[in-house]
Amino acid sequence: MRQDRNCAVHGPLGPYAAGLRVELERRGYAAESVRSRLVQLNQLSRWLDAEGLTPAGLTDEAVERFVATRRRAGRVSWISSVNLALPLEYLRSLGVAPGKASMSATDPLEGLLECYSRYLVAERGLVATTIRTYLRVARSFYLELEGRGGQVEALGAADVSRFLVEACRGSSPARAKKAVTALASLLRYLHVAGVTVGPFASALPKVAGHRPEPPKRVLGDAEVARLLSSCDRRRAMGRRDYAILMLLARLGLRAGEVARLSLDDLDWHHGELVVPGKADRRERLPLPVDVGQALAAYLSRGRPRDLQACRAVFLRTRAPSGPLASSSIGAVVARAARRAGLGQLGAHRLRHRAASATLRGGAPLAEVGQLLRQRTLLVTASYARVEPAALRELARPWPGGAR
Repeated sequence: MRQDRNCAVHGPLGPYAAGLRVELERRGYAAESVRSRLVQLNQLSRWLDAEGLTPAGLTDEAVERFVATRRRAGRVSWISSVNLALPLEYLRSLGVAPGKASMSATDPLEGLLECYSRYLVAERGLVATTIRTYLRVARSFYLELEGRGGQVEALGAADVSRFLVEACRGSSPARAKKAVTALASLLRYLHVAGVTVGPFASALPKVAGHRPEPPKRVLGDAEVARLLSSCDRRRAMGRRDYAILMLLARLGLRAGEVARLSLDDLDWHHGELVVPGKADRRERLPLPVDVGQALAAYLSRGRPRDLQACRAVFLRTRAPSGPLASSSIGAVVARAARRAGLGQLGAHRLRHRAASATLRGGAPLAEVGQLLRQRTLLVTASYARVEPAALRELARPWPGGAR
C-alpha cells in the first residue's frame, strides 16, 4: 500500500506533532524518516479518536490492540509497537501518555527481579547485556520453582539441581556454563539478601566441556595492515572505524570497552587512556602515538559537531544519533574484514592478536596480562596458546630438580 505523504496529524495527538518533529530532527533522523514517524502518529491518533480514547489511554495494552487491529484488517505492516517506540517515548516524556506499567508493587516476582537488577548494577557493576542474561535465567528459575509449588524462601539443593538439568538439556557446553554462572549469581544474591539460608552457589556442579578446539591462527602484520587500510580515512566513518580498529589491534581492548569509552577517559596530557573494564573497574593504559593520532583525527574531523554534549567517544553516523553499542563495534570489524578479503572476523580476534604480538616482542606473560587487564596468568595463557614458549612461566619446577 502506498504510504500517505501528508504529514498532518489529526485527532487527539495532533497538538504534539510539531514537538515530535523537532525531537526527531534533533536526534538526526532524515527528512523521510521524520515523515514516516509522523504518518505513524497520525494513524495512531485517528485510531484513538475512533475508540473514544485520549492520549492518557495510550497504555502498552492499547498500543498492542492498535497494532493487532491494523494487522487483522490487512493494513500496512510498517506500523508496529517497535516502530511506535519513539513517538510513545516522546509522549511519555511530556507526561501525556502513561509510562510503562510497573508490576513490582503487585507482583512479588517482578519486585524480586527489580531488586536483583539493582544489585547487579550497584554491587557487581555488570554491563546491560550481562544483566539481561542473568535476569532471564532468574525469571526462568523463579517460574519453574513456582510451577512446582515451591517457594524461594524454602529453596533446597534438589530444586537447584532439577532446574539445571532441565535448563541445560540439549544445550552446548558454552551455553550450559553461562546458565550455571547466571544461576550462581542469583543464588549468591539470595543468600546475601537473607532470602535463603544456605549458600547454594558453592554447591553448583561444574559443566564438563568438550576437548578444546585448536586455537585460531593469529592475524599476521600484513593482514592487520590490510584491515586498517580498508578504512577510507577521507570520510568521517572511515576515520571513526580506523580509530576503533587501532584500539582493538594495538591495545587489545574488548568491544564493550571501546563502546563505553568517554571523552573524559582520554588523558592527552599524560598520554594515557582510562579503560572502563569489567565489574566497573577502570584501569590506565599508555596511549601509543599512532593510536592517539587516529583518535585525534576522528575527534577533530569525524565526530559529529552537533553532538558535542554527548561524552561517548564513538558515535553513530546514522539516525538515531548517539553512542555506538558493543555489537556495532563488532560490526565495524566484520565490515572491514570483508573489505580486506579476510573472511569472517570478530573483534576478539584482534585482542588475541595484540596479546601474541606483545609476547613476540619479548614481553613476559605478566605484562601481557596487565595489557589485557586480566586477573590471573592462567586466563592470560589462553591467549598465548599459539606462543608455547610463553607458557614456560606457568610450569612449576620438578620436585628434586631436573635430572
